[in-house]
Amino acid sequence: MEKGINQRKTEHIRLCLTGNVEGVNKSTGLEGIQFIHNALPEINFDDIQINTSFLGTELKAPFLVSSMTGGSDLAIAINQNLAKAAEEKGWALAIGSTRAFLESDKYEESFLLRKQAPNTPITVNLGAVQLNYGYGPEECQRIIDKTNADSIVLHLNSLQEAVQDGGDLNFDNLLPKIEQVCKTLDVPVGAKEVGFGIDGTVAEKLYNAGISYIDVAGAGGTSWSQVEKLRSRDKLRKAAAEAFNNWGIPTKDCIVSVRSHLPEVPLVASGGMNTGVDAAKAITIGADMVGFARHLLKAATESPEAVIETMEQIELELKMTMFGIGVKTIEELKNTKRVNIMGTSLLEKNS
Repeated sequence: MEKGINQRKTEHIRLCLTGNVEGVNKSTGLEGIQFIHNALPEINFDDIQINTSFLGTELKAPFLVSSMTGGSDLAIAINQNLAKAAEEKGWALAIGSTRAFLESDKYEESFLLRKQAPNTPITVNLGAVQLNYGYGPEECQRIIDKTNADSIVLHLNSLQEAVQDGGDLNFDNLLPKIEQVCKTLDVPVGAKEVGFGIDGTVAEKLYNAGISYIDVAGAGGTSWSQVEKLRSRDKLRKAAAEAFNNWGIPTKDCIVSVRSHLPEVPLVASGGMNTGVDAAKAITIGADMVGFARHLLKAATESPEAVIETMEQIELELKMTMFGIGVKTIEELKNTKRVNIMGTSLLEKNS
């Protein structure tokens, strides 16, 4: 089992770095959001502040290093570089799936990141489906204790498991088990998708079960049907995965749908986020935080400094966007009227 997880994690990283893993003809939908330029912003660029708070923690920027990897040799340097950069820039940090760490300490350095990020809010990650395969609140608490994490997020990846060779497919009756985890743990428990999106109806069920925040992880970036298609050794499953190359709810539609159902829920926008302009759009339509994953991955294979440089570019792009519409704070950005939202999604119509 340990060797299999290690191999899979390594293949996932390499494919995300080198393969064509985006959905076909699939976008985040954020291109349909356009800011109205303010030729007279009446603010000093140097006065723009992008600090925020999330789950009671102060952050220098409304950004999250989204869950990517862990549990392999290749993941050690990647996660340590991400952790050092997050600490330097004041971003939140989410670790990749910790199932491998529960089963073996062999790759513990890819998960034990508190040394590199002593002041950073760290979230650990476990597949929700594992609650149907022998895991429960005790294992969740154990991984929080081992990593000294501040919160845990349960990822919902049903379609990925379906297209993955040897995937875990029993997603039956998960909600009561998720509710039990939320009731038992003393730290916030979030829920996220992995790139196919969470809509408002599902988010509401999760929130009512005790979930503290939602990370929509919408479509428009990495498609795990494409990733699993590329790594599959099963001819039939590989062919079937191709049929889902444009599956998923665009990130923009997820944000709007979740926010319409749950006006107050702490909300993370991720899935296809590449620039600070993307982030500004997501915040304007309802996100509290914005998660970046594959956009940081190549830099994370190089050095903490390379990651920091990418982060600083994203931050500068966000500030430039705010300057372009004349707002000085994240709260003002959330409430700006200088935005046009084109098109109405099916999710919005059905909300």
